[in-house]
Amino acid sequence: MNFEQIYSPNQFFPNRYISPEKLFGYLQEHLSEYIQEIGTSYLGKPIYKLTVGTGNIQVLAWSQMHGNESNASHAMLDLLTSLDKIPEMNKELFEKITFDFIFMLNPDGSEKWTRMNAAEIDLNRDFHNEASAEIKFLKNRVASKKYDYALNLHEQRTIFTTDGIHPATLSFLAPSENVERTVTENRKKCMAVIAQVYHHLKEIIPNQIGRYSDEFYPTSTGDNFIKAGMPTILFEGGHFVNDYTRKETRKYYTVALYYALKAISELNSGTEGWEAYLEIPENKETHYDVIYRNVKLNTDHECVLDIAVQYREIFEEGEDEISFVPFVVEAGEVRRKGWQEIDCTGKKFISPTKYPKLDAEVSFTIGD
Repeated sequence: MNFEQIYSPNQFFPNRYISPEKLFGYLQEHLSEYIQEIGTSYLGKPIYKLTVGTGNIQVLAWSQMHGNESNASHAMLDLLTSLDKIPEMNKELFEKITFDFIFMLNPDGSEKWTRMNAAEIDLNRDFHNEASAEIKFLKNRVASKKYDYALNLHEQRTIFTTDGIHPATLSFLAPSENVERTVTENRKKCMAVIAQVYHHLKEIIPNQIGRYSDEFYPTSTGDNFIKAGMPTILFEGGHFVNDYTRKETRKYYTVALYYALKAISELNSGTEGWEAYLEIPENKETHYDVIYRNVKLNTDHECVLDIAVQYREIFEEGEDEISFVPFVVEAGEVRRKGWQEIDCTGKKFISPTKYPKLDAEVSFTIGD
């Protein structure tokens, strides 16, 4: 049976936004025997590690290092919910691996829906400085035992495609260990896992799986962990057409997480089939969310141009879900494509200003 056939979202968390308090309460009520508090955030919120499995292969993962990237937290919750329905699949997977999953490494940022932590630090660029308490807890956990694999779980913007047409709904990376991007044995171990995930996913979401840039980042977490000897795989959840709340992405992220763990359990640090990783197309930056084409401005001279818009994800305290606010990001001859394109030929540009203001919230409308 394929995992995607039994996939079930965790009904306690229907929205893209996950309240840390709601998550903590759920873990304590439903998974208390599997969780351990490993530290507290800048603002004193708990950081929990959940452990499942009894196998010899040791795997570590962490979610919401960036607080506004919730798909990985959803994926772990959905994975457990789905596997509960098929005990034999659950047993087969978790008798081979022991899986440590750190929920919400950045709970302060998760609460505010921000990339940074409460001290305005990007945890994924704090590996050497250790200015944040949260990165110290992650590094302490890595040092606590010998992990065979790590999963560094993130999300990416809607700008990325695999081929200039299809969105990069999921992208993966075997990070480089040096600026030369040498293909080392540890990278091959990661590539072999990703290749197996790609084999499954390309059949169910064809042309929507990408390969993230393997440029070496000296201060980033994944690059430094693999440089230190721990095979580390990057996940990036991305856009699915007409799915800004990422419910479809959430599903395929969960499917990918299952097949990654399954590949890890089967490969057991082997590198068989790693070459197929190189078949995965590299991410391309090709799209904006909305492009208004052929907009005639209200100027004294003839001025026709394109206006590109990106949504910013905003969380308002007291709400259950994030909102999407359109901002102008480019005006002129826009060469990128839009997930939505609006032809404004023969229509009116209705605006309090003559020109669209860059990096400002959209204030204009298009009328007949």
